[in-house]
Amino acid sequence: MDIRKTNKNNIDIAVVDSEDTLITDGSTALDLFATLQYDSGCDRFVLKQSHFAREFFDLKTGLAGEVLQKIVNYRMKLAIVGDFSIYSSKSLSDFIYEINSGRDVFFLTTEEEAINRLTNI
Repeated sequence: MDIRKTNKNNIDIAVVDSEDTLITDGSTALDLFATLQYDSGCDRFVLKQSHFAREFFDLKTGLAGEVLQKIVNYRMKLAIVGDFSIYSSKSLSDFIYEINSGRDVFFLTTEEEAINRLTNI
Protein backbone atom coordinates (compact mmCIF):
# COMPACT_ATOMS: atom_id res chain seq x y z
CA MET A 1 0.00 0.00 0.00
CA ASP A 2 1.27 3.42 -0.96
CA ILE A 3 -0.01 6.62 0.61
CA ARG A 4 0.28 9.69 -1.57
CA LYS A 5 -0.28 12.95 0.25
CA THR A 6 -1.76 15.78 -1.74
CA ASN A 7 -2.55 19.34 -0.70
CA LYS A 8 -5.19 21.58 -2.18
CA ASN A 9 -6.19 24.93 -0.69
CA ASN A 10 -4.00 24.16 2.36
CA ILE A 11 -5.92 20.94 3.07
CA ASP A 12 -3.95 17.69 3.23
CA ILE A 13 -5.54 14.58 1.76
CA ALA A 14 -4.14 11.04 1.79
CA VAL A 15 -4.73 9.13 -1.45
CA VAL A 16 -4.28 5.37 -1.13
CA ASP A 17 -2.83 3.31 -3.97
CA SER A 18 -3.04 -0.45 -3.60
CA GLU A 19 -4.08 -3.45 -5.63
CA ASP A 20 -5.31 -5.21 -2.48
CA THR A 21 -8.65 -5.35 -0.72
CA LEU A 22 -7.91 -3.31 2.40
CA ILE A 23 -11.24 -3.27 4.23
CA THR A 24 -12.95 -6.58 4.94
CA ASP A 25 -14.60 -5.79 8.28
CA GLY A 26 -14.88 -3.08 10.92
CA SER A 27 -11.56 -3.99 12.48
CA THR A 28 -9.55 -3.74 9.26
CA ALA A 29 -11.28 -0.43 8.52
CA LEU A 30 -10.33 1.04 11.88
CA ASP A 31 -6.76 -0.24 11.53
CA LEU A 32 -6.47 1.26 8.05
CA PHE A 33 -7.89 4.64 9.06
CA ALA A 34 -5.60 4.82 12.11
CA THR A 35 -2.58 3.90 9.96
CA LEU A 36 -3.48 6.48 7.34
CA GLN A 37 -3.95 9.18 9.94
CA TYR A 38 -0.70 8.32 11.73
CA ASP A 39 1.46 7.88 8.61
CA SER A 40 0.13 10.84 6.63
CA GLY A 41 -1.07 13.24 9.31
CA CYS A 42 -4.31 13.57 7.32
CA ASP A 43 -7.90 13.12 8.39
CA ARG A 44 -9.25 13.10 4.82
CA PHE A 45 -8.75 10.01 2.70
CA VAL A 46 -9.38 8.83 -0.85
CA LEU A 47 -9.84 5.09 -1.31
CA LYS A 48 -10.82 3.06 -4.36
CA GLN A 49 -13.91 0.92 -4.63
CA SER A 50 -11.59 -2.09 -5.01
CA HIS A 51 -10.13 -1.45 -1.55
CA PHE A 52 -13.44 -2.58 -0.04
CA ALA A 53 -14.64 -6.16 0.22
CA ARG A 54 -17.59 -6.91 -2.03
CA GLU A 55 -19.75 -7.32 1.11
CA PHE A 56 -19.37 -3.60 1.77
CA PHE A 57 -21.68 -2.92 -1.18
CA ASP A 58 -24.30 -5.43 0.00
CA LEU A 59 -26.12 -3.33 2.58
CA LYS A 60 -27.70 -6.39 4.20
CA THR A 61 -24.29 -7.32 5.67
CA GLY A 62 -24.11 -4.11 7.71
CA LEU A 63 -20.45 -3.64 6.78
CA ALA A 64 -20.97 -0.29 5.05
CA GLY A 65 -22.77 1.13 8.07
CA GLU A 66 -20.12 -0.17 10.45
CA VAL A 67 -17.23 1.26 8.40
CA LEU A 68 -18.84 4.62 7.72
CA GLN A 69 -19.80 5.02 11.37
CA LYS A 70 -16.10 4.80 12.26
CA ILE A 71 -15.36 7.66 9.85
CA VAL A 72 -17.99 9.82 11.53
CA ASN A 73 -17.08 8.82 15.11
CA TYR A 74 -13.39 9.61 14.61
CA ARG A 75 -14.12 12.86 12.73
CA MET A 76 -12.51 11.85 9.48
CA LYS A 77 -13.63 12.39 5.89
CA LEU A 78 -13.63 9.71 3.19
CA ALA A 79 -14.14 9.68 -0.55
CA ILE A 80 -14.58 6.32 -2.26
CA VAL A 81 -13.77 6.39 -5.98
CA GLY A 82 -15.21 3.91 -8.43
CA ASP A 83 -17.97 2.84 -10.79
CA PHE A 84 -20.92 2.15 -8.54
CA SER A 85 -23.31 1.67 -11.46
CA ILE A 86 -22.20 -1.98 -11.61
CA TYR A 87 -24.41 -2.66 -8.59
CA SER A 88 -28.07 -3.13 -9.42
CA SER A 89 -29.38 -2.65 -5.87
CA LYS A 90 -31.84 0.23 -5.57
CA SER A 91 -31.20 0.38 -1.83
CA LEU A 92 -27.46 0.84 -2.47
CA SER A 93 -28.18 3.52 -5.06
CA ASP A 94 -30.43 5.33 -2.58
CA PHE A 95 -27.80 4.91 0.16
CA ILE A 96 -25.08 6.43 -2.04
CA TYR A 97 -27.36 9.32 -2.99
CA GLU A 98 -28.14 10.03 0.67
CA ILE A 99 -24.51 9.69 1.82
CA ASN A 100 -23.32 12.06 -0.91
CA SER A 101 -25.57 14.80 0.45
CA GLY A 102 -23.71 14.69 3.77
CA ARG A 103 -20.33 16.06 4.83
CA ASP A 104 -18.30 13.02 5.87
CA VAL A 105 -18.34 10.32 3.18
CA PHE A 106 -18.66 10.54 -0.60
CA PHE A 107 -18.99 8.04 -3.44
CA LEU A 108 -17.47 9.61 -6.56
CA THR A 109 -16.23 8.52 -9.97
CA THR A 110 -12.80 10.15 -10.17
CA GLU A 111 -9.91 10.98 -7.89
CA GLU A 112 -10.11 14.60 -9.01
CA GLU A 113 -13.76 14.79 -7.92
CA ALA A 114 -12.81 13.18 -4.61
CA ILE A 115 -10.05 15.68 -3.88
CA ASN A 116 -12.29 18.60 -4.85
CA ARG A 117 -15.13 17.39 -2.62
CA LEU A 118 -12.84 16.71 0.34
CA THR A 119 -11.35 20.17 -0.08
CA ASN A 120 -14.68 21.98 -0.18
CA ILE A 121 -16.38 20.63 2.95
